[in-house]
Amino acid sequence: QVQLVESGGGLVQAGGSLRLDCAASGGTFSNNGMGWFRQAPGKEREFVAAISRSGATTNYVDSVKGRFTISRDNAKNTVYLQMNSLKVDDTAVYYCAASWSRFALNVADRYDYWGQGTQVTVSS
Repeated sequence: QVQLVESGGGLVQAGGSLRLDCAASGGTFSNNGMGWFRQAPGKEREFVAAISRSGATTNYVDSVKGRFTISRDNAKNTVYLQMNSLKVDDTAVYYCAASWSRFALNVADRYDYWGQGTQVTVSS
């Protein structure tokens, strides 16, 4: 059973930066493709970014391309989401997810484990 714990959320002004961390335990981290999703109030959960289990392939939703970067450190069992040039529309609860696939998947149903989420609030 894989456990995921997100950290790094908070309140930031528009144009600012945050880095989210997701620490994994209970499994072999390098076997998992990893993803970040977000859910804003009243909206569906949305794919944000994903990374293959080797780290060689990444995938982003168009709205964050050029602003967000996903990365992983398999030695530390951690995946990161660096968020720059934040916008008010990025406000949401951000969730980390792990998949048994080696690919960088953008579909929530393909993920097997989820963290509890961390709130990101961007003020204008």
